[in-house]
Amino acid sequence: MAAEAIPNRSHILAFNKWSTDGIAVEDLGLQRYIILNPRIVPKTGARYAGHNFHKSKIFIVERLINKVMNPGSKSGKHWRSSGHQTGMSVQAYDIVKRTLMLIEQKTKENPIKVFVKALENAAPREEIVTIEYGGARYPKATECSPQRRIDIALRYFTQGAYSKSFNSKTSIEQALAEEIISAFRLDAKSLAISKKLEIERQADSSR
Repeated sequence: MAAEAIPNRSHILAFNKWSTDGIAVEDLGLQRYIILNPRIVPKTGARYAGHNFHKSKIFIVERLINKVMNPGSKSGKHWRSSGHQTGMSVQAYDIVKRTLMLIEQKTKENPIKVFVKALENAAPREEIVTIEYGGARYPKATECSPQRRIDIALRYFTQGAYSKSFNSKTSIEQALAEEIISAFRLDAKSLAISKKLEIERQADSSR
């Protein structure tokens, strides 16, 4: 019996629809942290949850799916919950897939490429930390690590999308697609871009 041919990994398509061939990460600091190994079903099932920093080794779209399930906190409080945010990975998977389809319809480009470029544009390079000296607190500018840059950008993507779709006729897929497209175009309508500019402006004034 002839051996079954093993499919070439380069022919695997994300969601069985989009190729990642030819997509390049231009930001040198993020090249090791934006993984573009495509997956038909981008879901590891928390297989590496106990491994520190292993999230930076999984497909970048899966990180967006995980962030849709848990968009983080704001001002020390967990971000508002809604019917879209229930911790169900299948629901988050469908949201991101429909979002990428909307991005493709609106931009006529590969949505994975648009998402990666939006992530590069929205990732802040500096942030503010508070130091205490002599009983007084002072803001101090500090460089942002590559993994944290991606975490912050993904968080603002999802928080901006949820804020636009919460108690609104706008669906979460439309809001997330608009957020990513605005970041791709460096438009301040994107929460991630506006927050990045605000944080870097504060950091510049705190030098």
